[in-house]
Amino acid sequence: MGWLEAVVLGIVQGLTEFLPVSSSGHLAIGSALFGINGDENLTFAIVVHTATVLSTIVVLWNEVSILFKGFFSFKWNEPTQMVAKILVSMIPVAIVGLFFKEQVEKLFGSGLLIVGCMLLVTAALLAFSYYAKPRPKAEISFKDAFIIGLAQACAVLPGLSRSGSTIATGLLLGDNKEQVAKFSFLMVIIPILGESFLSLMKGEFSPETSGISTVALIAGFLAAFISGTLACKWMINIVKKGKLIYFAYYCVVAGLFTIIYSLVK
Repeated sequence: MGWLEAVVLGIVQGLTEFLPVSSSGHLAIGSALFGINGDENLTFAIVVHTATVLSTIVVLWNEVSILFKGFFSFKWNEPTQMVAKILVSMIPVAIVGLFFKEQVEKLFGSGLLIVGCMLLVTAALLAFSYYAKPRPKAEISFKDAFIIGLAQACAVLPGLSRSGSTIATGLLLGDNKEQVAKFSFLMVIIPILGESFLSLMKGEFSPETSGISTVALIAGFLAAFISGTLACKWMINIVKKGKLIYFAYYCVVAGLFTIIYSLVK
């Protein structure tokens, strides 16, 4: 992977991490078009996911700082309860990471057919959440947090949008649009940073191991961070306005294109 390909894929990751169109799916499509192998793709995916998590922290810094201060006040206040809900939401994805990591890694090299199918599933979730009219709730409950966490765990499948799945699930549960969008972005911070830290400790980010140059990794990281910062702000406004249905249309087109491409190439 050269630095120019890394920049292109970094921009794709930054935009699609927050837009409900599956960053993993688009990275898989881009990697296939560029002829990038599975090991390179996995290492690069970890790097650019870390970049977008850092962009989340930048955009939602006020929320993050309030949660951080509230948690260390050691009082059962609103920020502490939100931190607890985020931790509850992480339980399903933690189980997947601990017991099914090898199976998940194999999925990223299993071809584009599954990506196309999961993009269609993403489209169905977004459409369903748009037309459903659940009873509105004042805040996200612990039960809702766990259910949203289950959606996040399912979204390890390439092509199934993490933000789309979690936000759509929250909307179907009747949670506030802006609250569930921010919750969706906050709940992924610890899992992604944790995975990146473990990979760094194992030496998986070295050019010798990944086959990607340091320059390409840095270029991809910066591209993902900058585009992710813009997309995060944009996505929160989109969810508030209830315009997710347009992304459902896009996922249908992208999904069908990917399925056809995987069958005829």
